[in-house]
Amino acid sequence: MTLALCPLFLVLLWSPLALGGHDYGQALSKSILFFEAQRSGYLPSTQRVSWRANSGLSDGKASGVDLVGGYYDAGDNVKFGLPMAFTVTMMSWGILEYGKQMASSGELSHAMDAVKWGTDYFIKAHPEPYVLYGEVGDGNTDHYCWQRPEDMTTDRKAYRIDPSNPGSDLAGETAAAMAAASMVFRSSNAAYSGELLRHAEQLFEFADKYRGKYDSSITVAQKYYRSVSGYNDELLWAAAWLYQATNNQYYLSYLGNNGDSLGGTTWGMTEFGWDVKYAGVQTLVAKFLMQGQAGHYPSVFEKYQQEAEYFMCSCLGKGSRNVQMTPGGLIFRQSWNNMQFVTSAAFLMTVYSDYLSSSGKSLQCSSSSVQPSELLSFAKSQVDYILGDNPRATSYMVGYGNNYPRQVHHRAASIVSIKADSSFVSCRGGYATWFSRKASDPNLLTGAIVGGPDAYDNFADQRDNYEQTEPATYNNAPLLGILARLSGGHGGYNQLLPVVVPPPKAVVTKPTPAPVTTSNQLSVEQKLTASWTANGKTYNRYSTVVTNKSDKTLKYVNLSISKLYGPLWGLSKSGDSYVFPSWIQSLPSGKSLEFVYIHASPQADVSISSYTLA
Repeated sequence: MTLALCPLFLVLLWSPLALGGHDYGQALSKSILFFEAQRSGYLPSTQRVSWRANSGLSDGKASGVDLVGGYYDAGDNVKFGLPMAFTVTMMSWGILEYGKQMASSGELSHAMDAVKWGTDYFIKAHPEPYVLYGEVGDGNTDHYCWQRPEDMTTDRKAYRIDPSNPGSDLAGETAAAMAAASMVFRSSNAAYSGELLRHAEQLFEFADKYRGKYDSSITVAQKYYRSVSGYNDELLWAAAWLYQATNNQYYLSYLGNNGDSLGGTTWGMTEFGWDVKYAGVQTLVAKFLMQGQAGHYPSVFEKYQQEAEYFMCSCLGKGSRNVQMTPGGLIFRQSWNNMQFVTSAAFLMTVYSDYLSSSGKSLQCSSSSVQPSELLSFAKSQVDYILGDNPRATSYMVGYGNNYPRQVHHRAASIVSIKADSSFVSCRGGYATWFSRKASDPNLLTGAIVGGPDAYDNFADQRDNYEQTEPATYNNAPLLGILARLSGGHGGYNQLLPVVVPPPKAVVTKPTPAPVTTSNQLSVEQKLTASWTANGKTYNRYSTVVTNKSDKTLKYVNLSISKLYGPLWGLSKSGDSYVFPSWIQSLPSGKSLEFVYIHASPQADVSISSYTLA
């Protein structure tokens, strides 16, 4: 009797009629919060995931470059450039399409902060036009240890690509990320936007001129992020984003002239993710076509669109070769972290639904014509499955709902916070003490999308079940845009009009008196040293001198600098503040240090937040 009732009970639990709908706005907030848990480097004062602390503070030092910052990709402590760049590209795309909805929910500034945390790192990782650092740490030594990032004792070697050791896929994806992000910041931070675009253009030239697979140069990445698809898709992907960011006809011609040779018009795909970008390229180019921006290549762009629609029809189960689905209705590609393909596909279907709606068109599949609303409904079904509408009634977003994974395969989440217990966790000791625990994680990894169930909707919430319980940044990144769309609706927006990201809402705080810039011990003096005009803008160069007026040695100083809109030289960044540069350890009595900055504005506000004399 019990056996006969169990299936009926399961069906009743899972029946959509038994569900009250999902709070997509709450899910959006949580999905963005996850990125703060993945931060490496000096954490800012605005950090909301309070159980994390600073980590990876010497990254790049052995190579003579500052690589502090960026994101850990998943449940380990390695910074892998290729998936990090894809993460930033997808977050940016979501903001560009649905920034208005994010703004109305109060999450736009958080989403933009998440993008900037990545692009700030990419700027550091690209110190020369034809040099890009693509990995810090390596998976082999990292996976041997189970340590929170704050305790890392593993090798933090930095790996790079250059003309002798190329990586067109890595450089191309990073170019795409910086081009997409440049549009995110265009209206709110024009100088930063321009800086990102310059890096993007250089990286694309590097990728195209010196061709090769990045994992042939950074061989330690092969076991973890092997570039199976090669680099042709990333070259087209980068060109598409640069065309959208610049409207430069060179990139349009690149897409038109290389569509066949690089596979954009010939590869029909049933997956989209950090390795294989074709479906994303094809969706973007289809958008250009519907916008009337195909130039001299409408017939070529129609081929791109045909392949984009092949992907959409395959996901819907209405194509000539369809994706596999679990019995519960989830896209299934592979057993290891399947959810990455679910969120990426759902995003493409969401934006393509809106592109079709804006152009008054429908999707033509081999078996039937499909209205845009059906695409969006399918994307929604995938999100709803993730949030709990599935045979297990399990939310695969940590912290959302009542039944979600509690033993996530994630070093930082599974080990007590260093703020709660500063006792050092050793490399192998972490496995013995924390990894093997059969209890819930001490730290809630809010918003993380884990790998998800198998082909039959089965899931085991166990820390050593890395295929199903490990999260990743690229699982979450596509979800931001979908959740904003589902939460905020369409609002009558035409997705084919030029992109304008609204400025994020300012956070209203109680005003505090401006800090004093001089004291009996230290002084700060600024002066304008040069001005020039370029492209209609007047740029100013300011010299700022900090002098130790005390009779003691200045061992530490923390400077707060606001209203700075350009590059600065002579100090090191520490979170939201600035400290001594690497070549200055202390400042003797009576001595001064100078730093300079350039921007098209009056002088920045520089003040002393704290200091130590000894």
